[in-house]
Amino acid sequence: MLGQIIFNTPLWIWALLVFLIYRGIRAAGDREIRFGRVFIIPLVMLALSLHGIASTFDAGLAVMLTWLASAIVAGWLAWHFFDQGTIVAHPDRNTIFQPGSWMPMALMMGIFFTKYTVAVTLVLNPHYAQHAGFATGICTLYGVFNGIFIGNLLRTISIYRRADAASRARSFDSSVDWGGQKF
Repeated sequence: MLGQIIFNTPLWIWALLVFLIYRGIRAAGDREIRFGRVFIIPLVMLALSLHGIASTFDAGLAVMLTWLASAIVAGWLAWHFFDQGTIVAHPDRNTIFQPGSWMPMALMMGIFFTKYTVAVTLVLNPHYAQHAGFATGICTLYGVFNGIFIGNLLRTISIYRRADAASRARSFDSSVDWGGQKF
């Protein structure tokens, strides 16, 4: 049966898995990246999760509130426990330095395999799509994964914006002729 499941999986699913593994391995190493690129994986993972919810469950209010509540809690925890000293922003170059971490790989694989497992489960047992406990558990998982991504992304944006504001303030102070006066 496992062979049939793997054989009947669309090719684009395996291409997505390869892409996510590639991105996860890249995230495991220290790197300096353009600021705009920090949005890519969190937004892709958010889209995968929301697509998984909308295509699997009736995306009703209860399902979405479950996802939202778990995303908010996980996002708050990620924001709160984020080690701010690990990110170094370089607004003058529009880049940030991120130390390597396997956490993005774990989160990406968590979302991917949750979505894949749900799809296989529903092929074998379609009635689970109507089961409230199943929907609640899956939406909670998606919410936790997305919340961690979003919390880390928001903290990174905050660090970048503070560094940018400090850089602008230094630039302003050095460009203004204060006539030798100190205030």
